Amino acid sequence: MVVRAPADRRFRRAHVRPARRRPWIIRGWVLGGVLVLMVLATLTTYGVVRLASSSQALVVKDMTVNGNLRLSYGEIVALLDGIQGANMLTLDLEHFRQRLMGSPWVADADIRRVLPSTVVVVILEREPIGIGRFGNSLYLIDGRAAIIDTYGPPHADLDLPIIDGLAATGHGNGVRVDVARGVLAVSLIQALTVRPDIAKQVSQIDVADLRNAMVVFKGDSTAVRVGEQDFVRRLQAYLDLMPALRERMPDIDYVDLRFDGRIYVRPHEAVAQVQSKLEDLSGS
Repeated sequence: MVVRAPADRRFRRAHVRPARRRPWIIRGWVLGGVLVLMVLATLTTYGVVRLASSSQALVVKDMTVNGNLRLSYGEIVALLDGIQGANMLTLDLEHFRQRLMGSPWVADADIRRVLPSTVVVVILEREPIGIGRFGNSLYLIDGRAAIIDTYGPPHADLDLPIIDGLAATGHGNGVRVDVARGVLAVSLIQALTVRPDIAKQVSQIDVADLRNAMVVFKGDSTAVRVGEQDFVRRLQAYLDLMPALRERMPDIDYVDLRFDGRIYVRPHEAVAQVQSKLEDLSGS
């Protein structure tokens, strides 16, 4: 049996309405405060930048250069004319880097700020691997078969082979490296990096024939034909056989090592005989 008890009015919850808030007033004060802080921060930053840009403590006073071997410090300073005394914060580093890249000796360059007043320059120079001969002119050639600079007395300390046959045809009197011949010359020289004992004996290289590079050693007039591959083994074979060849044939025009297991030797006498026959035929 369910008994319903009368509700006690003393425990009835009173309906109280909360006071209405005004959130737009609070948000307005917060937004206004943020704007004031932003304005103050901007003015402060502007003042600091203006003070720093006009401060004599933040101008370039010192410059250090690393990595240069052929380019002198004076040449680099000349390329970076205008960097001394410039403001450290407003200095356009890329502008001066591009100036350095304009030098034929520079392969890459980096310029960094070191506060308060030093600029550090790091140079990566192009390395010459040979001396290209174009007619009567000599040029330093790098590992991409590209011309670096004219060869002259300042480079006399470089012990590099002379490379003939590099010139591209059809360019008048201009100096331009034929791409395929440049690749052949670089391949031969780079192959010899594993045998510096052989590389230091090489005096001349001729790549006029794309399928048959020729090498001449120092103190030797014999042209060694090594084809377009396997350069180290073939040159070593010639050096091993050279004493015996000299005993049998003192005056050799060329040695052809392109054919495995066979060596072709041509004496200068044969060349003289051919020339004599040609002269006789032309005179008859």
